[in-house]
Amino acid sequence: MLEKSKKLALKIAQILEDRKAIDVLVLDIHGLTIIADYFVIASGTSETQVRALCDEVEEKMKQEGMEPMHKDGHGGNRWVALDYGDVIVHIFHQDERDFYDLERLWADGTPLSVDNA
Repeated sequence: MLEKSKKLALKIAQILEDRKAIDVLVLDIHGLTIIADYFVIASGTSETQVRALCDEVEEKMKQEGMEPMHKDGHGGNRWVALDYGDVIVHIFHQDERDFYDLERLWADGTPLSVDNA
């Protein structure tokens, strides 16, 4: 199951990279919490780009037969979270990413290279 989650996280990260997201990061958090196995974190430079990144992930995953279990948008298109079960995708406007600093909050997580996708 963990390997399937890892493949999904890396696939989503690659979708975000292909769409020109900024600082795409996959964090392995499976040993730290029960809420998910992986976080995928990425940034956009504008609300429009954040929305476009979110739409692209949703569309590509829908083509794979997957829809998010839950979707939440904080502050309009400044922080969007897509819950794919064992993988939670966080797409931030750069200012919100700097403010919330999930990388620091989950510093015990293991970053994965997106190049493995």
